[in-house]
Amino acid sequence: MILLNEQEIQNIYGMKQAISDMEKMLEHKHAGKIESPMRTVIEFPEEDGSVLYMPSTDLDEEIMAMKAVTIFPNNPSQGKPTTQGVVLLSNAKNGEHVAMLNASYLTRLRTGAISGIATDRLARKNSETLTMIGTGGMAFEQALGVLAVRDIKEILLINPTKEKAHHFKEKLYDFGVDSSIKIDVLDDVSEAVSRADVICCSTRSHDPVFNGKDVKPGTHVNGVGSYLPHMREVDFTFIERAAKIVVDDMEGVTEEAGELIHANEQADWSYDKIHGELIELVTDQISVRENDDEITFFKSVGAAYYDLAVANGVYKIARDTDAGTKVEI
Repeated sequence: MILLNEQEIQNIYGMKQAISDMEKMLEHKHAGKIESPMRTVIEFPEEDGSVLYMPSTDLDEEIMAMKAVTIFPNNPSQGKPTTQGVVLLSNAKNGEHVAMLNASYLTRLRTGAISGIATDRLARKNSETLTMIGTGGMAFEQALGVLAVRDIKEILLINPTKEKAHHFKEKLYDFGVDSSIKIDVLDDVSEAVSRADVICCSTRSHDPVFNGKDVKPGTHVNGVGSYLPHMREVDFTFIERAAKIVVDDMEGVTEEAGELIHANEQADWSYDKIHGELIELVTDQISVRENDDEITFFKSVGAAYYDLAVANGVYKIARDTDAGTKVEI
């Protein structure tokens, strides 16, 4: 078995590889080669935490994965990351366990890659201003996903703790984001939203993080932070204004996406108004953006087959380059 920690994975695998592997996996899913039961979620209310268990199999690649990820938002005060996880990768032909990977970076990366794929098909081609609402653990790869598919000139950051937003700004530049891209930390959410061409929401908020009236025509929004029924990052006003709503996994969002669950409870909205799933965008079964005035929304709650795609991508590189540590189990 190959063991890979976060740094080892980061050294060999990045956003563009993740986007490519994700698109290949969606082709496999379209061909009926992906098996992925609903994930199991256990909550720990006293800590506002949760643990998710996520199995999946790619019959085309003959590989299977089990991801276990914990999300404990109070961890940073103890010097620990909010999100921690591992992926066990196994051969689907003989059952051999072939790799154990740190899943924290992979979770962030696959979520950013999913948003990148959606942004590539739903955001205006001339999008230049990206607004990030929330600069916590999941946000960095969200920015990288958008930067991989659009020529962004300006990034606006909104976060309750401004110090974290400034740290996020420096982290982007340190990572190698083009210094010509202007990055500003703002106090006014309305201003940041109204100036945006693309908005990424990466919070665990129980209440909408912006006013849907402030979104200008032609804006694309990615919502990835809320993943439980009581969480909502966008309000019903925004959902009503969205010309196209695309989701990463229909079964998942109807069980876990709080803003869409809330919308479905209103008299004049139902899940039937969802434009389709990400797989349908990738395989040209549904239309992409059709004009520059459409407001579009991509909602992601995550699904195990997305984790499988990136874990398998990392494993194949590690196997071929002798990365990681080999152990007998």
